[in-house]
Amino acid sequence: MSNPQQLRYSKEHEWLSAVEDGVATIGITEYAANALGDVVYAQLPEAGETVTAGETCGELESTKSVSDLYSPITGEVVAANQDVVDDPSLVNSAPFEGGWLFKVRVAEEPDDLLSADEYTAFSGN
Repeated sequence: MSNPQQLRYSKEHEWLSAVEDGVATIGITEYAANALGDVVYAQLPEAGETVTAGETCGELESTKSVSDLYSPITGEVVAANQDVVDDPSLVNSAPFEGGWLFKVRVAEEPDDLLSADEYTAFSGN
């Protein structure tokens, strides 16, 4: 399992892209997707909602369990991935590509986000 170097990671197993035009894309890591098992339902924050770093903003339900979704940054949601709502298995099959979850106009980025190598060491994979 390889964590893309260009992304940053939270200790709650979310990733976020580099901020472009003030907006970052957020998803869960391959490690988290594998731990969840087959994702069958995704409840994502909607455009216009405010999310806060470290707080829950949705949930993912799998065949194994229900897991809260945490935002790694603070800001306003500008888009949710309707493809994942329609086909939650994208979280498992393409966690770093088509399985992204939502996009946020960044108001504040925490200092404790991890690099790919730091996240790999943290998660043990």
